[in-house]
Amino acid sequence: MAEQTPGNPGHPEHSEQVPTVVADSVDIVYRVNGTGAGRGTATAALNRILRRKQAEKAAGVRKVHAVRKVSFVAYKGEAIGLIGTNGSGKSTLLKAVAGLLPVENGHIYTDGQPSLLGVNAAMMNDLTGERNVFLGGLAMGMPREQVKERYQDIVDFSGINEKGDFITLPMRTYSSGMAARLRFSIAAAKDHDVLLIDEALATGDRSFQKRSEARIRELRQHAGTVFLVSHNNKSIRDTCERVLWLERGELRMDGPTEEVMKEYEAFTGDKKPAPKKPAPKSAAPKPDAKAAGSPEAKAAGSPEAKAAANPETPAAGNPETPKVPLPS
Repeated sequence: MAEQTPGNPGHPEHSEQVPTVVADSVDIVYRVNGTGAGRGTATAALNRILRRKQAEKAAGVRKVHAVRKVSFVAYKGEAIGLIGTNGSGKSTLLKAVAGLLPVENGHIYTDGQPSLLGVNAAMMNDLTGERNVFLGGLAMGMPREQVKERYQDIVDFSGINEKGDFITLPMRTYSSGMAARLRFSIAAAKDHDVLLIDEALATGDRSFQKRSEARIRELRQHAGTVFLVSHNNKSIRDTCERVLWLERGELRMDGPTEEVMKEYEAFTGDKKPAPKKPAPKSAAPKPDAKAAGSPEAKAAGSPEAKAAANPETPAAGNPETPKVPLPS
């Protein structure tokens, strides 16, 4: 690592582990060009590079503060989930950890080479899936012989050929889910120091998600660190032991998965209340056989007793009961 950084005081159990990613008060800012004069010309572009502040003011550049003062330490063997509502800065933070975005303030240190896997990862649509497997493996630094050895495992893991020989067809014929599964399978074929997964598990079916979760656990056993961005709370619970909750670019909570997920679900209202169980019906008391045969019970069940209890009901066989004359 470029600099030795003390462990996270919020996680004393990590004091003896090796940090792989350290984020120290990280700010990430996007700049969006406004409607000032000269927008789109080569001269305006050169002015923005040479005289950034003056040019931004003249062109009406708008700053979007995507990540604000985020600090955390990730360790080898951890699987960390990143959660938050849309626009909270989760994908932006992953891109900064991968070195694809510059930070405005603060620092990010990594031990090893981070690899970012996203649904929109670039692949050659005009080439077959087979060719893309080799290109993806070579791009990750795998020797050609190693790609050949793991080729069939990559194809089987992706499930591309479950419904036909799709691996020999161009990528443009794939559905979005098939392409995402193949991207993840290629990335998972290598043991990464730091693997960054951005919504890649949300596109596959349940069987593929189970295989992916098992593969993530294998990567952790090989002393790798995995970051997973997902809006699927179940995938986060099944895969990650620790969760970072980002909200409006700020780190709102960092801790064990279940503790953070409960707070997040209460914040978003995703947690549905448990259905109330119906109250058990009280069983009617069974009559006592001995009491039913007693003289008191017989007397209570006699026609005279019933008539006394309900005066409006005429007693059966009572001669004094008036009869209603029938019409002639």
